[in-house]
Amino acid sequence: MSTMSTVWHAGNRPRQRAQATTTRIATTLGAALAAGPAFAVKDLPGGPAVNQLNLHPPMTRLAENINWLHWVMLIICLGIFVAVFGVMFYSIVKHRKSVGHKAATFHESTAVEIAWTVVPFVIVIAMGAMATRTVVAMKDTSNPDLTIKVTGYQWKWGYDYLKGEGEGIAFLSTLDVAHRVMSDSGKPGADVADYLLKVDNPLVVPVNKKVRIITTAADVIHAWMVPSLAVKQDAIPGFVRDTWFRAEKTGDFYGQCAELCGKEHAYMPIHVKVLSEADYAAWVAGKKKTMAAAADDPNKEWKLDELVARGEKVYAANCAACHRPDGKGAGPIKPLDGSAIVKGDPASSIKIVLNGVASTAMPAWRQLSDTELAAVLTYTKNSWSNQTGKLVQPAEIVAARKQ
Repeated sequence: MSTMSTVWHAGNRPRQRAQATTTRIATTLGAALAAGPAFAVKDLPGGPAVNQLNLHPPMTRLAENINWLHWVMLIICLGIFVAVFGVMFYSIVKHRKSVGHKAATFHESTAVEIAWTVVPFVIVIAMGAMATRTVVAMKDTSNPDLTIKVTGYQWKWGYDYLKGEGEGIAFLSTLDVAHRVMSDSGKPGADVADYLLKVDNPLVVPVNKKVRIITTAADVIHAWMVPSLAVKQDAIPGFVRDTWFRAEKTGDFYGQCAELCGKEHAYMPIHVKVLSEADYAAWVAGKKKTMAAAADDPNKEWKLDELVARGEKVYAANCAACHRPDGKGAGPIKPLDGSAIVKGDPASSIKIVLNGVASTAMPAWRQLSDTELAAVLTYTKNSWSNQTGKLVQPAEIVAARKQ
């Protein structure tokens, strides 16, 4: 036993030395990467990981199937690569002219012609057969427990619960303002694992329920993608597409717009929060109460200070990401502080927020309620240096929508 042990250890010394060297290199490289501020981040459960090489951990059955297909296809392609290039390089090395070999004089080979036609055909059919079941399952959106319409805007997401528990709930989801401020400053926090992925209103769904996602867009083409849930579907203006997922675990899962949609493309994160059935029911009840409280009578006459207070919240949630909290704007985004349009006739401002401005970064905001639009317009007209004393009533927004 002693002799065998000595032989075993002696035979494994090169391997041990190699492993030790690899460990030292990995440790040094990891320390170097961690030293730089660009790599001072942490893994985000449900989202990207530091130095991630593989797909996101799957959280649905479809995602597991896709991961399996990914590795099987990779292995098959690797095998083909090794076989083809192995034969090629073997032939080049062993049958070169310098060692006395002469080129073959045959014209063609029926056996070879059949082989390189049949073998690739069989491989392709086998790969297609393995993938077909998963692809068909990805398109089967029948019998959902919950149907949610996802609308892409420049640059945010709108969610409307159409069928199932939570029907009637609707809200916008926008990048958290603090993260936009960090991005503009070029100094993301060292401990911010969800950098540029945090939103004000995540999409909330129940666990183990089939969720059908219907996608469309209000302006340009977007794409709703959450890798952990194996979902990626284009959102195209004037068209309706659909996909689905069934999350098998509770938690937070992250994605982004996956279609270049303009200068703010990098600021369209997606956050899906999967809750237990009981927690989801509680969220639905709370959300409906919040919506009922916000569903103001559009004929109500508001006071200036009331609209300003309400408008400050609407501005922070929807406008501050582009126009900045101080209203100064940035780059091509025009400032609101001191703007002649903002300080001028309310009718012009109402038209802009309802219809947007063509060929600019200003989108239409018709998805906001009449009271919210009146409040945010009043806020901008009476904030910073824009102390105009003017206010916009919800009834004015109602009238403008009809024009």
